[in-house]
Amino acid sequence: MREVLERRSFLILLGIVTLLFALLLRPFWSAIFWATVLAILFSPLQHYLLPRLGQRATLSALCTLLFCVVIVVIPVLALLSAFMEEGANLYGMIQARELRPREYIDQIVSTIPFLPQLMERSGVNIDSLRSVLSDSAMGIGEVVAQQALSIGRNTLNFTVKLALMLYLAFFLLRDGEALVMQMKAAVPLNEHRKLLLFQKFVEVTRATVKGNLLVAVVQGALGGIIFWLLDIPAPVLWAVVMAFLSLIPAVGAALVWLPVALYLYATGAWIPASLLVAYGALIIGLADNVLRPILVGRDTKLPDYVVLFSTMGGIALIGINGFVIGPLIAAVFLAFWDIFISDIAPASET
Repeated sequence: MREVLERRSFLILLGIVTLLFALLLRPFWSAIFWATVLAILFSPLQHYLLPRLGQRATLSALCTLLFCVVIVVIPVLALLSAFMEEGANLYGMIQARELRPREYIDQIVSTIPFLPQLMERSGVNIDSLRSVLSDSAMGIGEVVAQQALSIGRNTLNFTVKLALMLYLAFFLLRDGEALVMQMKAAVPLNEHRKLLLFQKFVEVTRATVKGNLLVAVVQGALGGIIFWLLDIPAPVLWAVVMAFLSLIPAVGAALVWLPVALYLYATGAWIPASLLVAYGALIIGLADNVLRPILVGRDTKLPDYVVLFSTMGGIALIGINGFVIGPLIAAVFLAFWDIFISDIAPASET
């Protein structure tokens, strides 16, 4: 009896200490999360370099991290800087009345004869739509401008978190296997189930990031390239918006390039508009169907409705990091239930 009481007391204290430690790390959750993601994504490279560098784990982890910084961190920082600059400029142009979203909508409606009747039959009020789109443009520009100002004021905080992320990623790359072994030893399951759970976690992490984030980045980049070639203002800004929308099923990058193509048609730019429609439908639209099976295969693809709700829920609860963490949590949730249905539930019935 005393042994059971001590065990329960220890587990309660363990839970309390773990919760306090998690709260202590709360300001750095995003840095820890992205360090973990980078370590999982680039661990195959670290394992490839390890025997070729004489089994020197520190050197192989350092080389892997340097490669990660060159191909991921530096481009993302440059993209973020350009995105904030273009967003602030766009907001300034709207405030200065150099860009007038209401007039653009009127041009599109007046150029396409059947559009007013179609919208009226669909129950869409043109005046309301004009106001909503105009207010949305102002709101998006204002948010981007505020974020740019916030990052400028909190440069030190951002730099510290970036340094901590890279610092932790290095140790996760170097000591990742040892940490995984310790975590496996702490999980009160048999070896088969522990191995299955950890393999599934790594699999769905890579599938979520590569299958959702990387494909969205490619679609956004493709959209930004065509916008730049067609001399459409703020191509980097729209590229980031298209990448973000590509994460959400039933929305996609077409929500950006299609209205732009309609506006080009409305202003008489038939050739650029036709090029944009063809490029958007054939290149941007097919990128998901071509790249996702190559990157992660069909088996790990989440249902579109799960991605939609988990992405929106993640953003609502966590913020901008939620567009990755949300689908990741959903994927892990489905993986755990799949293991339970296929492995644990049948065993409990026998």
